Parts: sequence; C-alpha cells; structure tokens
Amino acid sequence: MEIIKKYFDDFSQQQLAQFAALYELYADWNTKINVISRKDMDNFYEHHVLHSLAIAAKFEFNIGMQVMDLGCGGGFPGIPLAIMYPDTNFHLVDSINKKLKVVTEISSAIGLKNISTQHARAEEIKNRKFDVVVSRAVAPLKDLWRWSKPLITKNKVAQKEVPNGLICLKGGDLTAEIFESGCRPKVWEIEKMFSRPFFSEKYLLYIPVK
Repeated sequence: MEIIKKYFDDFSQQQLAQFAALYELYADWNTKINVISRKDMDNFYEHHVLHSLAIAAKFEFNIGMQVMDLGCGGGFPGIPLAIMYPDTNFHLVDSINKKLKVVTEISSAIGLKNISTQHARAEEIKNRKFDVVVSRAVAPLKDLWRWSKPLITKNKVAQKEVPNGLICLKGGDLTAEIFESGCRPKVWEIEKMFSRPFFSEKYLLYIPVK
C-alpha cells in the first residue's frame, strides 16, 4: 500500500480505505477462484495496483467519461482506475464469467458505484460506445485495436491529457507486435514513471482514434 502513496498523493480517505481493502479481498477470493498468481500476492500493490495506475500517471479521465476494460480478468486495470476516478464510468468485460464475479463482489465490498460488468467477448458487444478502451496483457496489439476501434466514439474536442482511443499495458520487445498491428502508438516506459526493477521492459501504449 505504501508504494501507491509514494507515487500518488492526492487520495481522499475513502480512496485510501478502498485501496487498503483490496489486498485482503483478493487474497480471500484467490483461494476460491485463481485470478492472481499466488507468488504475485506478495507484491500485490506493485505488480497489480501500481501497474494499473501507470495509466493514471499519464492520463486524466473526466467526469462522466465511459471507459471499457477489455479482458479485465480479476479487475485490472479497471478496479484501481475506478477507485482513482470515482466520477468516471468503467465497464469491465471478460469472456470468463467467474472472474467477473470476483470483480462484482470486490467492487461491492469497497463501495464502488462506477463499475458495471459484462460477460462477453469484445466483438460481441453491440449498441455500446466508449471514450476509451483500456487493457492489460490480453492479446496482440493488432487484435486489441481491431476489437476496440468500432467501440470507440471520437470526441470532437481534443484535450491533451484526456485520452480518446485505446490504452494498453504490455511487456517485452514490442517491435514486431507494433509493426504487425499497422498502428503507430505512443509508447512510454513504465520504469521511467515508477523507478522499480519490476517495471523494466513494461510499457504503456496509446492509440488515439482519428
């Protein structure tokens, strides 16, 4: 928990309490449904919460914005971002229903009112549009963009720190993956945001809609 406060210092008491509650809740649910690697629980706040908040280190989400977390798994990056931005709407989508049960139960336990869930694949989602799609280590960039692009509404007013497009967290050598996607994402090294060895070769990518 302290590692979160090292890099972000503008939380309300409610937000601090919500972040603090996550560890025990995930530890408990992890004994029933394996949503996080057992070894990762020892570094839960760094490997999952802080990693998710790399998005918040670069972008702001406005009141009322619609954000979809594609392939949310147990709720990352969606739940940490929903705590960070309580006035933004987060729609967490996954093809594995039992993981969404964890998301629903944990969101309820900490009093999050800005999260909805959907058991579906991205290509099955109809009649919904979002300002932003976020994702963490779900699929190759070319697939993420193919699934996401039809779901993103282009905002007419561009704002420097307010995203409108696809944001994803990825690791490793991305040269071939980016080339194969045909996209030209903006790329940030997360280790330069959070000076921790864990974030070596981990990146934040952003493809704005045009």
